[in-house]
Amino acid sequence: MATSTERINQIMKEKRLRQIDVLNLAKPLQAKYNIKFSKSHLSQYVNGKSNPDNKKIFLLSKVFGVTEAWLLGYDVPRYERIEKTKITGPQTPQGLKIPVLGTVAAGIPISAVEEILDYEEVPQSWKSQGEFFGLRIKGDSMKPDINDRDTVIVRKQSTANNGDVVITLVNGDDVTCKKFEKLDNGIMLISNNSEYSPMYFSNEEVTTKPVVIIGRVVELRRKF
Repeated sequence: MATSTERINQIMKEKRLRQIDVLNLAKPLQAKYNIKFSKSHLSQYVNGKSNPDNKKIFLLSKVFGVTEAWLLGYDVPRYERIEKTKITGPQTPQGLKIPVLGTVAAGIPISAVEEILDYEEVPQSWKSQGEFFGLRIKGDSMKPDINDRDTVIVRKQSTANNGDVVITLVNGDDVTCKKFEKLDNGIMLISNNSEYSPMYFSNEEVTTKPVVIIGRVVELRRKF
């Protein structure tokens, strides 16, 4: 079993984060969760002089985008898992056919998007739960759960809860798949891949850039 010090140093090295970077990322989370966290705290954890208590572990898990158990040193998955579906053959004709898109845009009906790459089927019962579409993932920021060219099934919605994996549109043309975290003074979009640092946007930036939630990932489709 690893120690918290080893895990903290490991994730900081992988994400190329300095202590000052960690402190800056932790600031909005401290206010949200009412957890005190100082330069002295982090220095002691990094140097192995003391171990973080449960509240600090919770805070650091949010900063780094990893599970608390992994950060404590347990031999468990680093990231929370989302439901995966292995596609091995044709789907049943009773399913609801939805398009798999190469990109999405805010305010444009899914039916009007011309870049349809494929189709997937979801249960007919989903029809009453909202509008769904598939999205072909580009990049490795959500590895190991979601890989390049995987297809995610997305429920179209403009809001999300903490911990949801969402599809967001940044600056009107940058589509990204990330884990969502709402803060009092902004939002944080967190990658699973430790090589990518969390993306923080203030409430003002959410409005001015803007940062728009297109939908929530409900399922992963991976073809073998």
